[in-house]
Amino acid sequence: MQTLTPQGTQLVQDVAQRYNLSQDAVIHMLIAVNNGGGSMAQFNCPELGGSGQWMRGGMTMVGDMFNHGLKATVDNLCNELSNGLANLQVFPVVKPGTPGSNQWWPADLGAPFSSGGQNDIRYAVFPGRLAVEHFGQVTVYDTLNHQISGVSQQQGGDTSLTFSSQYGTVAVSSLPIVSGPGVPAQPNTNFAQPQNNAPQYSQPEPQNTAPQYSAPHTESSNEALDLIEKLARLRDAGAISDEEFTTKKNQLLQRI
Repeated sequence: MQTLTPQGTQLVQDVAQRYNLSQDAVIHMLIAVNNGGGSMAQFNCPELGGSGQWMRGGMTMVGDMFNHGLKATVDNLCNELSNGLANLQVFPVVKPGTPGSNQWWPADLGAPFSSGGQNDIRYAVFPGRLAVEHFGQVTVYDTLNHQISGVSQQQGGDTSLTFSSQYGTVAVSSLPIVSGPGVPAQPNTNFAQPQNNAPQYSQPEPQNTAPQYSAPHTESSNEALDLIEKLARLRDAGAISDEEFTTKKNQLLQRI
């Protein structure tokens, strides 16, 4: 079980009692919210309908997607856990720059202007650098002249990462490694595919068009939820408009 401080243990006990959940379920959600930087979470909790996703102030998705009561419960729970993480010392303090620390990246990088995490991967964006933690191993990449606006993990169980910049959607594995082993590259089947004629890093020229995407046929509600979450990220990054997001989301929901 995850090590908690006395304050963290009290938070878990109180929340578990009020939401009629097991402490293991609350700890699972607490870790998911913490990995998402307190603003998002990806989870798979049987007591809360299985797999789902949460974004603060955004959308909440659960396995039973039309169960609005469950959605409200997950939203309230994640918001409460996020507030607890912000105001309480929930986990023991770990020395910055070491695995398990909230500041897991090398200390000499300073403070990131963007950070987050999904599944077993966390990332932090700095001027000229992108730090990625995978199973406790940290790799620092040179971002060259990219202005990174968002990082996303391809769904389906692999470790492929992409990021959005002024040049479109690019694989993290294509960046030069400054330190660390690097995240294993996987075939990219993300619906936001990089263009085959993407600009070379030596002489890049911004593309005039936004990254192209398509919504592949979904075989399950979970796949549709994954795609909707990715669309939300593109919308938040400014790659697509609210109208485009709504249109694509409706199309995906009709396929379920």
